[in-house]
Amino acid sequence: MSLFAIADLHLSLGSDKPMDVFEGWQGYTERLRKNWRSVVREEDTVVIAGDISWAMKLEDSVKDFRFIHDLPGRKLILKGNHDYWWSTRQKIEKFFDANGFKDFEIVHNSAAAVGDRAVCGTRGWLYNAESQQDKKIVSREAGRLNASLDDAKRRGLKPIVFLHYPPVYDGNECGEILDILEDNKISDCYFGHIHGSLAAKRAPVGEYRGIRMHLISCDYLGFMPVLVNE
Repeated sequence: MSLFAIADLHLSLGSDKPMDVFEGWQGYTERLRKNWRSVVREEDTVVIAGDISWAMKLEDSVKDFRFIHDLPGRKLILKGNHDYWWSTRQKIEKFFDANGFKDFEIVHNSAAAVGDRAVCGTRGWLYNAESQQDKKIVSREAGRLNASLDDAKRRGLKPIVFLHYPPVYDGNECGEILDILEDNKISDCYFGHIHGSLAAKRAPVGEYRGIRMHLISCDYLGFMPVLVNE
């Protein structure tokens, strides 16, 4: 039973927002399907760290979630900044149940067990959050990350953190999030949001403040889910 991760699928099978217009994204849904099936088995788990579907409403995301549902494995999902369809946990779970999407689980103010490990995380927010509104969002996201980690601790599981936004970018830190990672002695942090080769060079890949950082944006990974460190 292996654990994989990927972010930023940006599926638009039921909406008019094609990603194929961007360099490197041509035919990406078929590439993603083929790559996913080549490494993920039914007994495995895949974390999808946000920006899953371009749908504006939950009911418009059916085709996108069916595409993911038809791929092997259990899927753990986090919210991204473009997941406008995201609603309450109750509404999303009811939507999944109504459509027979039994292999999805939400990570939001919670942790999900994968063997003796716990998938923890939250969306995160901008590293340069200077406005009062941004600061409120950072505080809220920090609270959600703490709630997720507390859930893992209560269950005696080893936490691995997944974010949508990177906790540091171009040398600028989201201090509240990084402090939580350090205080909880998190060894590995996986994040998405960053696209393009130039932008990827500004994201931390490798050890940062004693934490191994992993960029898992779909295009950065070549549309191939990556195996999470044991």
